[in-house]
Amino acid sequence: MENWKTKTIVIGGLIGAAAGVIAALLLIQRAEETQQAPRLTAGDGVKVGLGVLGLLRLITDIAGSKK
Repeated sequence: MENWKTKTIVIGGLIGAAAGVIAALLLIQRAEETQQAPRLTAGDGVKVGLGVLGLLRLITDIAGSKK
């Protein structure tokens, strides 16, 4: 694998991991404020999934427009 590809994968992985940790911390904070265990419904899962797909599409559109 070329050097720039490795760097891109590592940086993307680190950013994704950091975003996941921040999301979990926010979820925990909200649960502590309401003093209820966090519950994610199927509808919430669909919303998150569609949001992630939208974000991925945005990233690929930005990368494709640089040509």
